[in-house]
Amino acid sequence: MEKPISNYWQLRLGNLKEALEANNFEAFIAQNAREAGRLVMDKLVPKIAPKSISWGGSMTFVASELYDMLKAYKNADILDTFDKSLSPEESLERRRQSLLVDLFVTGSNAVTRSGELVNLDMIGNRVAGITFGPKNVVVMVGRNKIVEDLDAAIERIKDYAAPVNVMRLGKKAPCAKTGECEECKSPERICNSWTITQKSFPKGRIKVVLINENLGL
Repeated sequence: MEKPISNYWQLRLGNLKEALEANNFEAFIAQNAREAGRLVMDKLVPKIAPKSISWGGSMTFVASELYDMLKAYKNADILDTFDKSLSPEESLERRRQSLLVDLFVTGSNAVTRSGELVNLDMIGNRVAGITFGPKNVVVMVGRNKIVEDLDAAIERIKDYAAPVNVMRLGKKAPCAKTGECEECKSPERICNSWTITQKSFPKGRIKVVLINENLGL
């Protein structure tokens, strides 16, 4: 067989797309980050026709160039929660307001093969947006986030994603030095709110874009 690795990932992503759709998510496959960004911008945004747009923290969202495209979008009010010019109080308030938009974009820490989204958050705005509030949610997911089951999802997040994100964000927590979860009591602990999204409600509210690249943490 030619290109066995490519064939492997096409099968895995196709199977996961079916599993997500069986759980009432809308699911799409893109071959790379830029294609994923264009898919959202050219296909989903016109269909949703949002009057307001915001997002939760996601390296994959930024890598897809969708962040830049949406910031320049003129047909909706944009609530940029990444704006570094905001004071801490203004930033928190903007995150609160982002839970009322028509379109909310973010990533996921893990996706199980049975089609469940698993996430762990510090403030909670990202998982809150996925769960309830925004009328439509787009979740951008690199293939490296695919795991076997819930146990594997929790292990991936606690043993890898959380410590690396602590290092990336410059937070003061023990795992920044040890590389391992310490179940700490640090004031800057980022592991506070877990969510397991087994199904989308209403059907199709959450749209998952699976990307055939390793992206984000």
